[in-house]
Amino acid sequence: MKKLLALLMILVMAMSVFAGCSNNNEESSGSNSGTVDIGIVLPTKEEPRWVQDETRFKDALKDTDYNVEILFSQGDSAREKQNVETLIAKGIKVLIITPHDGAAAAAAVEAAKEEGITVISYDRLVTNTDAVDYYVTFNSVSVGEAQAQYLVDQLGSGSGEKLYLYAGAATDNNAFLFFEGAWNVLQPKIADGSFVVQNSTKAVEYKDKAVLTRTEMGEIIEQITTDWKPEVAKSKAESHITAAPPAGKTFILAPNDGTARSIYDQFAKEAGLEIFVTGQDAEIPSIQYVIDGKQSMTVLKDVRDLVKGAIATAVDVLEGKAVETNGSYDNGAVEVKAKDIKVITVTQDNVKEKIIDSGYYEAGDFTGL
Repeated sequence: MKKLLALLMILVMAMSVFAGCSNNNEESSGSNSGTVDIGIVLPTKEEPRWVQDETRFKDALKDTDYNVEILFSQGDSAREKQNVETLIAKGIKVLIITPHDGAAAAAAVEAAKEEGITVISYDRLVTNTDAVDYYVTFNSVSVGEAQAQYLVDQLGSGSGEKLYLYAGAATDNNAFLFFEGAWNVLQPKIADGSFVVQNSTKAVEYKDKAVLTRTEMGEIIEQITTDWKPEVAKSKAESHITAAPPAGKTFILAPNDGTARSIYDQFAKEAGLEIFVTGQDAEIPSIQYVIDGKQSMTVLKDVRDLVKGAIATAVDVLEGKAVETNGSYDNGAVEVKAKDIKVITVTQDNVKEKIIDSGYYEAGDFTGL
């Protein structure tokens, strides 16, 4: 009996070891050398955008000789740091990270840097630390400029038109860059009365300032933040419609596709409106909204190009090659060398060309084309 019990215990222990190995490897791709060369930390699986990035990374890396592991932080900075520590323990040489909170992620990347790991900020910039080596991003200022330019183009010779402003999360440096770009284009039209801001007293207060300080931008964003969450955008839109009812032509600066759809759905309940609303990310539901004439535009940030830029940077580092960059960003501590990827404005007029013909999505994903 004692021998039988001992044998059973050995079997249980062996099964536990195999189960542990399986769990550790289920997010990995590339070679099966047992170590991880490139660690990737993405902010959440709750947003379609980041699931799309995960898929693109896996596609780009499946035929390489490098072992890669992708982890999600689920909007939690503490979990993000734990993910980085997990990847450090697995021997990564390069960390690609999209921070949930740019400032809070500093501690995580500093831990990686202390181990000699090259840190690449991906799409969002880790701020207030010198531990970031490279930043691969779409030019976020140009995204905001593209959104705002679309609204200005629809304005024509109009005057006194109602403008509602919305922004991303105040904890995300990109939200400031997007708003900076939008303000560059919108401010002259706000200053001359072509647009009248309906939902930000601070934007009205600073309407004659062509260039805002970080603090001034923060004051505006604090009033109009959606925190990148559609439910927050919905609530904000409802309260703004009540406080400052829209009429006729209605112009809306929405920061991304998820918030754009939520905001549009609330404004569309009001009768007699001609709604112009921006977005970004070219999410499938928003492309359908564009086709249907609901969401007016989206900014396509071709994730395939962004992923290629990040992977090329990581591979150059691993192979000891010089990394080519074409820009730089001040993260509050240092100027971070950057690879800027171009963005594309998508409207109902060019949606087939830019989205379907380019192979970004399949025609079967949509109706009404």
